[in-house]
Amino acid sequence: MCGIAGIIGIECKETNDATLRVMLGSIVHRGPDEQGFLVVPGAAVGARRLSIIDLPGGSQPVWNEDSTLAVVFNGEIYNFRGLRAELQALGHRFRTLSDTEVIVHAYEAWGDACVRHLQGMFAFAVVELPEGRRGPAARVFLARDPLGIKPLYCCIASGNFSFASEIKALLAGGAAEPELSDDAIASYLLFGAVAEPSSIVAGVFALPPGHSLSIDPKEPHRAVEPQAYWNPLDSREVAPSNGISPPQRVRALLESAVNAHLVADVPIGIFLSSGIDSTAIAALASRAQSAIHTFTVAFSEAEFNEAEIARRTAKALGADHREVSISADEMLSRLDEAIAAFDQPTIDGVNTYFVSWAARQAGLKVALSGLGSDELFGGYISFRATRQFARAASLARTLPKSLRSFAAARVANAKSSRFSTDALRKLSAVCSNPDSFPHPYFFTRLLFRPQTVASVLHEELPVWDSMAWSPWLAEAVRQSQSADSFTSVSWLELRSYLLNMLLRDTDAMSMRHSLEVRVPFLDSPLVEYVLSLPESEKYAPMRPKSLLVDAVKDLLPPEIVAQPKRTFTFPWEVWLRGQLGERVAASFTDWSSALEPHIHPRFARAVWLDFLNGRTTWSRPWSLFVLNEWTKRNLRAHEPLAPQSGDPVTA
Repeated sequence: MCGIAGIIGIECKETNDATLRVMLGSIVHRGPDEQGFLVVPGAAVGARRLSIIDLPGGSQPVWNEDSTLAVVFNGEIYNFRGLRAELQALGHRFRTLSDTEVIVHAYEAWGDACVRHLQGMFAFAVVELPEGRRGPAARVFLARDPLGIKPLYCCIASGNFSFASEIKALLAGGAAEPELSDDAIASYLLFGAVAEPSSIVAGVFALPPGHSLSIDPKEPHRAVEPQAYWNPLDSREVAPSNGISPPQRVRALLESAVNAHLVADVPIGIFLSSGIDSTAIAALASRAQSAIHTFTVAFSEAEFNEAEIARRTAKALGADHREVSISADEMLSRLDEAIAAFDQPTIDGVNTYFVSWAARQAGLKVALSGLGSDELFGGYISFRATRQFARAASLARTLPKSLRSFAAARVANAKSSRFSTDALRKLSAVCSNPDSFPHPYFFTRLLFRPQTVASVLHEELPVWDSMAWSPWLAEAVRQSQSADSFTSVSWLELRSYLLNMLLRDTDAMSMRHSLEVRVPFLDSPLVEYVLSLPESEKYAPMRPKSLLVDAVKDLLPPEIVAQPKRTFTFPWEVWLRGQLGERVAASFTDWSSALEPHIHPRFARAVWLDFLNGRTTWSRPWSLFVLNEWTKRNLRAHEPLAPQSGDPVTA
C-alpha cells in the first residue's frame, strides 16, 4: 500500500523534482516506510511506501528488465503469484517478490489490456522510457481498479497533467487552486458526499473506477478520455453450475477471496462487529490461519454497542481479540484530527477515522473489512425502498403539477408510526418531482431534497442535469437497465454510495493511520458472479441477505443470524445533544468564507434548530458541520457576494 503522485509535461527536471517532493511530503502518512521517485524530461512520478509484501524488495519505482518501463503503484494485486508464473512462462525475469513488479511485466506483455489480468485494489502509473532510465518519457498510462477501492485524482493546470492518491497532494504541489467546486456542493447536499468524477476542489477530477487513461508528455493538456475496461453488466452470463448451487459457489469464491486477502508479510487483523459480514470473514480467516487478530469498537451506549456479541464470536474462533472503547469525550478530544484527515468531507468519515485508529491501537498494519457485502447481497433498506419509491413515482407522474405539490406537502408534514421523518421527506421529494433523478434508487440516498438544494444554491430545478457528475451516474443507470430490479440497485449502490462515501472514507482515514484496509467482498470474481445471478437467487422477502446466509450459515453463531440487521454507526444522535452539540452550534456561528457564497450560514443554523426540535435527523446538521470545518481548513475564500434576502428552505 502506498501513496503515489506525478507531474507530466514539465521538461525541467529540477522543477519536477522539487514539486514532486512537496507532493509526496504531503502524503507521508500513506507510506511512512520509504520514498522513491523517477524524474526524467517530461515526467516525474513517485511513491510513498507502506511495506506489506516483500518488505526489503518492494521499493518503487519498479522496472522491467531493460529499464524501458517503470511503475509506481498504490494497492495490492491478489493474484500476483499466478500472474508471476504466467509471465515467467512468457520469458519475463523478475528481480523481486513484490506484487508491484507483476504490473510492469504485465504491461510489457499485454499493454493497456494488462488491467484485465489484475485482480485486486489498485491505482498505478506506468511510464514508458524507450531510451532507458535517463531518457525522456514517451507515454504515461494510468489505471484504477474496477470498483474504485483505491483513489486516483487528476488535474490539468498550466498545460501540465498532475495526478495523486489524494487531492491534498495536488494542492500542496500547486497543481490545483484551493477553490470550492460548484458541482461538488450540489452532490454533497443531495447525498452527503461529493459524487465522482467531480471532487470538492474545482478543476480536480477522479479517474473513474474500472477506467484507464494515457497521457502524451508532449501534449499533456490533451489527455484522452478515460477508457472503460470493466462492466460486468454488459455480459451477465452465469457460469455453468456443474451441479454447484449459487450458495456453494459464493462460499467457494468468498473463501478464495479471504485467503488471497490474507497474504502479507506483516500482521493482519479483522474488523469484527456483531454482523454477518465481518463474522463470515473472521470465520473463514480462522480456518486459513491460526490465532487471527480481531478487534471491535465499543460504546457505553448499549443501543450502539456490538462488543459483547463480537467478543463471544472471537472466543469461539480462538482469535486474539481486542476492544477499543470510544466515548463522547474521546471523540470530541480528537475531532479536529479526524476533520483534518478527510481528503474530501462526507457525513460518515469520522466513524472510519476512529475505527482505523482503533485498529492501529490493536497493533495492526493490515485489516480486513466487510465492506461491499450489503451492496451485493441486499443488506440495505434501499433495496426495498427503491421498489416503494418507484411505485410512488409512477403514481405521481399521473398527477398534474399542482396536485403533486399538494401531495408532497401533505406527505412531508404527515405523522406516521410506520415511517420516519426522514423517509417521509424522501417520499415527498418523489411526489414533488418524480423525475428529479434518472432512477428512483437515488431518492433512497437523499440527504436533502432536490427542492431544498435548489433553494439553498439559488438554482433552478432539476439540480441534477447541469452537474459534471450526473453523466457518470446516468451511465450507471443505463448500464443497469439490462438487469433485474435487485441487481440494478446493487450496481447503483456499488457505483455511488459505496464509491463516493464508504470506499473513499476507508482509504483516506485508514491511510491517515498508515493502515491498509482490504475488502474481500469486493474481490472481482465474487462481484461478477453475484451480479450475474438472477434476482430469484438473491432476494427472499423475509430473509435479508439470504444468498450470503445460505453460503456461510455453518460458520455463523445462531444469535448473529437471528438478530435484526444493525448498521454500524456512532451514537451521533445522543452525542449531538451533549457537548458535541455545543461544538456544532459554535461552528455555525463561525462560517467558512469559502463556503458562504454557496451556502448561507442561516441555512445551517435553521437545520440545527430543526434537529434540536426533533424535526430532522442528526445527519443533516452533522453534514454541514463537517463541510464547514473541512472547508475552513483547506480552501481559499471567494470574493463575498452581495447579501441575499430571505431564508432558505430547510426541509
